[in-house]
Amino acid sequence: MADLTFYTNPMSRGRIVRWMLEEVGCDYDTVVLDYATTMKAPEYLAINPMGKVPAIKHDDQVVTECAAICAYLADAFPQAGLAPPADRRGAYYRWMFFGAGPVEAAVTNAAMGFDLPTEKEATVGYGALTRVLDALEGLLADGRSYVLGEEFSAADVHVGSQIGWGLAFGTMEARPGFADYAARLDARPAKQRATEKDNALMPQDGAG
Repeated sequence: MADLTFYTNPMSRGRIVRWMLEEVGCDYDTVVLDYATTMKAPEYLAINPMGKVPAIKHDDQVVTECAAICAYLADAFPQAGLAPPADRRGAYYRWMFFGAGPVEAAVTNAAMGFDLPTEKEATVGYGALTRVLDALEGLLADGRSYVLGEEFSAADVHVGSQIGWGLAFGTMEARPGFADYAARLDARPAKQRATEKDNALMPQDGAG
């Protein structure tokens, strides 16, 4: 048994963490939870009181929230080289948590039909979806390959997943650079392994 347990569902943000786990190359056990039953069972609520996935348990450490898990795994497995040195982490932290905060909130609210009046934009952290997308477009401008330039990092796992999902599901406008960035990430062997593993766990048509 591995000393890292991954709690997930293939139809969830757990796909982000699966990709990160494949990037770091560690051994891990997977526990697939059902939204209606095991995810709300006392055993899992002791792991994550929110009753949501993903979560990981590494030795005696429990971590939830995708960005936190990505940052944790990059530090826990430094041999993978997925976090820059401590004195160069400004942009790394900035964009990792930009994905977790403004991007997640802006895209979700827009997808749910939440129309924020212009005069109320100052009351929310992301301001407006247009500004969030402008920031991401600017980040990927000038031929930048990854969030940190030419250096792939855990920030790309999180930000790249947000962009990839946004393009795939039509919840994010296809800005210049977005499609090329997503394609570059999709070509990574770890991403392909993660996708294959999660797809194998998807419910089969007609099952049950």
